[in-house]
Amino acid sequence: MDQITDRNHPWIAAAESVLAHIAAVIVGFVLMVFGLALGVTMIMLPVGIVVGLLGAAIFVMGLFARVNQKG
Repeated sequence: MDQITDRNHPWIAAAESVLAHIAAVIVGFVLMVFGLALGVTMIMLPVGIVVGLLGAAIFVMGLFARVNQKG
């Protein structure tokens, strides 16, 4: 009989996926806010734009990206 381990249980894989998406959404949102704060000053505007766009990309990835893993 197969034993249930922490690596082959479907609920654990689903929970890991959900938690990874939630973490990506939170990190993306924080980076967007940080980029907006950096963009307020003219000196840090180029850095703020890059950080804000990176945060937006991570935020959208956390909402919609799906990685199919086989095996």
